[in-house]
Amino acid sequence: MLSQRTNSWASTMKSLSITLLVLLSSVALHAEPPAGFRALFNGKDLSGWYGLNPHNVAKLTGEKKDAKLKQEREEFSKHWRVENGELVNAGTGPYATTDEEFGDIELRIDYKTVAKADSGIYLRGCPQVQIWDKNQVFDPKKPDRKPHLGSGGLFNNTPGKPGRDPLVLADKEFGEWNQFRIVQVGDRTWVWLNDKLVVDGAVMENYWDTKRETPLPAKGPIMLQTHGGEIRWRNLQVREIGADEAKKILATGPAAR
Repeated sequence: MLSQRTNSWASTMKSLSITLLVLLSSVALHAEPPAGFRALFNGKDLSGWYGLNPHNVAKLTGEKKDAKLKQEREEFSKHWRVENGELVNAGTGPYATTDEEFGDIELRIDYKTVAKADSGIYLRGCPQVQIWDKNQVFDPKKPDRKPHLGSGGLFNNTPGKPGRDPLVLADKEFGEWNQFRIVQVGDRTWVWLNDKLVVDGAVMENYWDTKRETPLPAKGPIMLQTHGGEIRWRNLQVREIGADEAKKILATGPAAR
């Protein structure tokens, strides 16, 4: 009888522990943004976002462009879904694009992905803060692609330019959540991945200018790229940076947070 009671008590405590962990996880997942930040994703539906792959429309004009833009908006909900408070994509379809456009910002965002991942975050509609599979082996036939160096670099910068490759390898193992902190003022970009500085105020080149001579647009959407495998996003939080703070950041760098 004592053994049965002991087993029953142990089973009850295990259930309570699991329930508590789930509740704590849920609280962390749906925590309010810190002071000065606001949520870009409500954790419930796709409100505030639409579908767009800018590469598919870059060379289109007129009715063909309008039709393609309409198609990608209509296809968005077929490829993106909300699950457990996370924004999820299997690696297909148009990119998740904010209805709002942003200029100088501080962005915080968590992601979790899978092997052979190839994703990223577009700032002002321009590629990109890169997300790689760090376990991929360097291919000497593609010397400008260096996934083994890790995520967070400005991959669409000219090869050899500052910021293209991350300063350190900071990716966590698959199955774990990674955290980005990104500060962008003008065309200068700072990126922290899992609290490690991987891009230190490098200029993000304007991918859409083939000569890379014009700066980034003053404003544009935040876009979550998708291809190469499932990726999950959560805790998408943004803080807009005013003119006075922007000048200070350009002079001294972002404050530690």
